[in-house]
Amino acid sequence: MGQQLKCALLGLSFQELTGIIEGFGQPPYRARQLYQAIYSQRQGTLQAISTLPADFRNQLSEEGYSIGLPAIEKKFSSTDGTIRYLMAFADGQSVETVWMPEGDGGEAGDGSEADLEITDELLPSGQATGGWQEGKFHRATICISSQAGCAVNCQFCMTALLGLQRNLAPGEIVGQVLAVLNDRSVNIDRERINLVFMGQGEPFLNYESFMQAVRLLSDPEGIAIPASRMTVSTSGIVPRIYDFGKEQLRPKLAISLNASNDDVRSGIMPINKKWGLEKLLTAAREFPLRNRERLTFEYVLLDGVNDEVQHASEVVELVRGIRAKVNLIALNPGPEIDFKTPVEQRVHTFQKILRDAGIPAYIRRPRGRDIYAACGQLKRTVA
Repeated sequence: MGQQLKCALLGLSFQELTGIIEGFGQPPYRARQLYQAIYSQRQGTLQAISTLPADFRNQLSEEGYSIGLPAIEKKFSSTDGTIRYLMAFADGQSVETVWMPEGDGGEAGDGSEADLEITDELLPSGQATGGWQEGKFHRATICISSQAGCAVNCQFCMTALLGLQRNLAPGEIVGQVLAVLNDRSVNIDRERINLVFMGQGEPFLNYESFMQAVRLLSDPEGIAIPASRMTVSTSGIVPRIYDFGKEQLRPKLAISLNASNDDVRSGIMPINKKWGLEKLLTAAREFPLRNRERLTFEYVLLDGVNDEVQHASEVVELVRGIRAKVNLIALNPGPEIDFKTPVEQRVHTFQKILRDAGIPAYIRRPRGRDIYAACGQLKRTVA
């Protein structure tokens, strides 16, 4: 990687910035000014930080330091208001980040602050109505990538076709959020932002960088998006689920279940051969939930594969006794994906079986399907 990436200030903690400040012989309070300029004021260049003396800014630049925000290489806008961003980093690598005004209903029923805001908007089917208008939104969700590509190889996901290219550094994860907030001119104090770590990559296979990003994103002295407004999705990296449960500061947890038995799950999610459903569900049952919090199970419905009445009944038995809810996602189709989207009636039948058994089940509405921005569609499609 080049010098610019090595010397990016974005992604460094306050303590790390303090060390840099001291190395230049500057007074300690300059570290707070620099930290707030990067994270709270969302400055994109050193020269824009007017609180720092011009000669010090020049010194930083001459030593190869830069803020290191990713560049927005391309933007794709959907008819429903969703925007898919192609973010380019200093070494030429790129990932996708998605802006969803009014979200996709994914927080419904999880017991969080974000859930309370959308409960009144839910239809009987569990789908959120939304209310997007150009330039106006009540709240929005940003979907963040944690890796370039992905190694987990879920057979229904377009990102799997990329393979794993590399992990993202903490600043590259945080930078996606800052770039989108700046592009949308978001006022964090006035507008509600939710974050979901559900873009390219498996966050728990880049665990330390992901958690450092969470700490930076949630710091009240910086970007100030509370961890209670964040959700991370894992395909089932069982050891990291236990590690995550020990974190004092953590987002909500969503587990990509996607099948009701090991045979089906191993066929569509090879990770299941390493950590099968018994180990995964044990970790889920032992996960230390906070007051009112529910674990989320994500379930992508594939026509004729995992969407039968029998599968729904098996899901009921799998999650029985866990304080959890299930998000149902009708497959978002794409090129080179061999599975089909089930008809709407099958999705509602599946949901009804879960609900009749007392399991909260919601249907996540697709956002940005027409621009390959929906769940499972992120493959840097540019055509």
